[in-house]
Amino acid sequence: MYRLTLLSLASLIAPLALAAQQPTVPHDSVRGAVRAVDVRARTLEVTTGVGFALRVVRLQVPASVPISDRKGGQGEPIKLAALKPGDVIRAVFGGRPTGFVAYTIERVGRMEAGVESRP
Repeated sequence: MYRLTLLSLASLIAPLALAAQQPTVPHDSVRGAVRAVDVRARTLEVTTGVGFALRVVRLQVPASVPISDRKGGQGEPIKLAALKPGDVIRAVFGGRPTGFVAYTIERVGRMEAGVESRP
């Protein structure tokens, strides 16, 4: 009887222990323009939004995060220092107690300053 109780208890606790060890799953993504890059602190600020509803998302970028450049559809790996203000990126990230942490970053283009002519 003791053995049956112990096995039953273990079968209930084991899945919970395994679930607690699973890595954080990305839960959000952002697409916007790079506002600031701090290579030393490994952070990235992205301005995103629609119309006048703008927000700045600050992401921590661990060294293991893949950063790529979608130039010509290749997706070549680049370094964090290659990102500059005005680059348009797409980032997948998750929330942690210390803030948002990036999981992947892809540079999809660059904002160009254009001059709008009016008739």
